[in-house]
Amino acid sequence: MVEIYVLRIGHRPGRDKRVTTHVGLVARAFGANGLILGDIVDEGVARSLRKISQLWGGVFDVIMGVNSVEYAKKWKQRGLVVHLTMYGLHVDDVIDEIRGSGKDLLIVVGAEKVPRIFYELADYNVAVGHQPHSEVAALAVFLDRYYKGAELHREFSGAKLAVIPTPKGKKVLRIGNRENSDRHAKNEGASRDNNDYRRENDG
Repeated sequence: MVEIYVLRIGHRPGRDKRVTTHVGLVARAFGANGLILGDIVDEGVARSLRKISQLWGGVFDVIMGVNSVEYAKKWKQRGLVVHLTMYGLHVDDVIDEIRGSGKDLLIVVGAEKVPRIFYELADYNVAVGHQPHSEVAALAVFLDRYYKGAELHREFSGAKLAVIPTPKGKKVLRIGNRENSDRHAKNEGASRDNNDYRRENDG
């Protein structure tokens, strides 16, 4: 199965904590396997994302402090590097080719001006339209195009909370242990603690 990780570069702890956390939330909800925070460690971001996984289920890696350039270079030995930028090729023109490669993806998302080397390292510089927009929106649209919407129907194993869809208001199911539905009982045995899968190394 293809693995997809999001490499967040240029993160500034005093300024970007909320947006970077949202990059991680979108990565998790839209089907990526983890977030890689390049060149810096921000425990606040990692803690927020781990808490979400513990409550809402699934396994989502948070890797911090890697050398972004070296990580991207090493990744090219196993898969493709996709850099999201408004200056790249339109997503609709390349998404079938990227998906059809069957290769693991490293999606590079910048927080400030992206160094030129990432434009050169990337196998694909991909634009979600050519107007200024949020990196969070770009990531969501790219992943949705990649998965053709299937990621929105994914179930997250080991969840303690689950939304009950309703036309009005909010309903959230608090999932207990073994006395809950068959689906959650099966997921219980398959769940894995996200902390066991947190990898803090330089790739």
